Amino acid sequence: DGLACVFAGLVGGPPVTTYSEVTGAVSLTKVTSPAVIRIAAVTGIVFSVFGKISALLKSIPASVLGGIMLLLFGTIASLGMSNLIQNKVDLSNTRNMIIVSLILTFGIGGAAFEWGNFSMSGIGLAALLGVILNLILPTKESKA
Repeated sequence: DGLACVFAGLVGGPPVTTYSEVTGAVSLTKVTSPAVIRIAAVTGIVFSVFGKISALLKSIPASVLGGIMLLLFGTIASLGMSNLIQNKVDLSNTRNMIIVSLILTFGIGGAAFEWGNFSMSGIGLAALLGVILNLILPTKESKA
């Protein structure tokens, strides 16, 4: 992934990244074969080059795509929660609960931050919020 980002920058391409959708799709299908991932990548490239195939994909009703997205993004959120549980994050701790709830609310709820020409929303904003909250919220409860 890192080499792909470097190469894209060297040839003047846009920034590239992996997307959490892939993690969700792999989790749903349980297909982890690199060959299948390569075939999916080549298929995606072919679909984007040929307009007739793109038109066919655009004919899929929005409600069908919406249902797929609900399942996919719900799976991504579930994977995140599963990761917290597997790593034994104490969700009875108020600090941890605040961080997790705000990340989920900002990420899923479509919150956006804008300042002048700068804007951030979605997963990026949720991740940044999580890092900031993790740094600024006290780790030990103060005794008053």
